[in-house]
Amino acid sequence: MNINPAGPKRAEPAHHPAGGPKSATVRETDRPAPKRRRFWILFSLAVLTAAIFVLSVSEDTIDVTSNLSSPPLPPVTVEQVSISSQTIEIRAFAEVQPRWSATLSAGVSGRVEAVRDSALAGERVKAGTPLIDIENSRYLAELAAAELAVKEAELALWRAKNATRVARADFKRNGTEPPNDLALKLPQLNIAESAVASANARLTMAERELAFTSISAPFEAFVTERFVSPGEIVNVGDQLISLTGNAQFELVVELGESDWTLLRKPLVGQTAKVMGSKGDELAQATIRSGGGFLDEQTRQYKVFLDIEDAASNKILSGDFVTVLLPGITVASAFDLPASALTQEGLIWHLDSADRLQKLEPKVLFRRHDRVVIAAPADTSELRVAITPLVSFLPGQSVQPNHTAH
Repeated sequence: MNINPAGPKRAEPAHHPAGGPKSATVRETDRPAPKRRRFWILFSLAVLTAAIFVLSVSEDTIDVTSNLSSPPLPPVTVEQVSISSQTIEIRAFAEVQPRWSATLSAGVSGRVEAVRDSALAGERVKAGTPLIDIENSRYLAELAAAELAVKEAELALWRAKNATRVARADFKRNGTEPPNDLALKLPQLNIAESAVASANARLTMAERELAFTSISAPFEAFVTERFVSPGEIVNVGDQLISLTGNAQFELVVELGESDWTLLRKPLVGQTAKVMGSKGDELAQATIRSGGGFLDEQTRQYKVFLDIEDAASNKILSGDFVTVLLPGITVASAFDLPASALTQEGLIWHLDSADRLQKLEPKVLFRRHDRVVIAAPADTSELRVAITPLVSFLPGQSVQPNHTAH
């Protein structure tokens, strides 16, 4: 075994052909990569710069003009009203009711003999028009018997009077005084007189019962309902027919204390207007009475009115109407359009500087499309916004557009 004292022998690098070793060749091919990155970065920056330049050149320019003037004021339509005296009309609602209405009942018993055409529902009848007939033979017999009883009682009375006269003559001829009334037959005379009175009363009752067999209209009216037909048996108190008067009507108006104090006093005899649903005047009503007591349930005052000449008016029983009652005259008031009053009960008006101001008025009454309010203190004129908006603010400046009433 040979041992080299100088140590192991270093291996000599292998010699390759021209071009260098292989490892050096690989490192040389990887070295250009950073240069390519720099190239692409520079290329991207160049493209971005060019794009920015193109956009800046091609961008439209906008001319902006500064306007230092204030925006226009909102227009408001106003009506100028002046203080004046106004006669109040109290507006109330009422139902037209007939003065007379009745359900006629049978006054006697018997068979219904006839129902006239005038007794049919919907017919208009005058006072005294025959409506229903009840068989009357029984009552004719009772009337004849009552007449006979009257004649017999009158005969008995004549005899009693004659007997008393003869008795008086006998005592006078003899020159003596009758001992008592019996001697003069005065008790018999009194009984005979009472019998005549009783017979006459029975005759009156028989005549009335006979009259009850023919039912007639007690007043001018419309027939609203019929309850019987020919051949039916009716008893005393059975309903026969219903009538509703059409010649005279009544109205009952209820008012609160505030409206009552505004009425012109005294009420009796004054005239009120009766208005229809379309605002047209239907009739004139006369105040018959009013006040004096409060309704137990509503705690309101009642005013009673009559419509006398109903035939010439366009009014019917059962109508709901508006009644305009005469009120007092207010010296200081404003007459405004009804649209100026908001749902909250406010009005908007303009002050001397055309700024909006709100006011809570005291409404006196309404007249068609107008409303009358009490004039505020120290105010003789108002410029009122006709159609107030919810966007109104106190102190807001507006442009007024005046309109004439």
